[in-house]
Amino acid sequence: MLGIWANFFAVIVGGGIGLLLKGGLPKRLQGAINQALALCVLVIGVSGAIQTENAMIVIVCVVVGTLLGELLRIERGIDRMANWAQSRLAKGENAFAEGLINATLLFSVGAMAVVGSLEAGLSGKADTLLAKSALDFTSSIIFASNFGAGVLCAAVPLTIYQGAIALLAGALSPLLTEELINEMSAVGSVLIIGLSFNMLHLTRERIPVGNMLPAMLAPIAYFPLAHWVEALF
Repeated sequence: MLGIWANFFAVIVGGGIGLLLKGGLPKRLQGAINQALALCVLVIGVSGAIQTENAMIVIVCVVVGTLLGELLRIERGIDRMANWAQSRLAKGENAFAEGLINATLLFSVGAMAVVGSLEAGLSGKADTLLAKSALDFTSSIIFASNFGAGVLCAAVPLTIYQGAIALLAGALSPLLTEELINEMSAVGSVLIIGLSFNMLHLTRERIPVGNMLPAMLAPIAYFPLAHWVEALF
């Protein structure tokens, strides 16, 4: 579990440094940094999404996952939890909830989070998660300098997510093939693109990225169902 805890502290320390920088930045510079960061997030999302080997998988999973998330009203629940945390940890900080949600998505989505956690659970190897920790450390500095303390709190759901994968690695490893992980990463990257659109305010209404979260797990069901349909026909 070394890599998982290293990732936790990388976000905490990086976010702390970002908070120190935030205090010395005028609002004009914070706005410019937010736009630059959003463009970088967009590049990350696009580069991950185009790695798919079957665009239909991405389309089906995003649509089905979003429908499920809308029915469950996941975004509303996330907003309530984020606002609850804000009321107790950062009263008056308007960007707290946005920083918590954005950072959690960015740090959790991607092949490194899944593969690194599986390695940690199966063999105790921390190489992948240590490399991810270095990336998240840098990202958390930039995010916290713009969004504030919510970025530090993102370390908690990130650790729960990666820790759960590590603990269930023995059961999950036969299911999480390289092909499946690749498509999960591609679907998650579509959510990252939506996140960047929200940061850039490119749409009239905010894209409910939180409601799209079930889409990340949809490929796990897609592959067995696709094989079952092929066998029937």
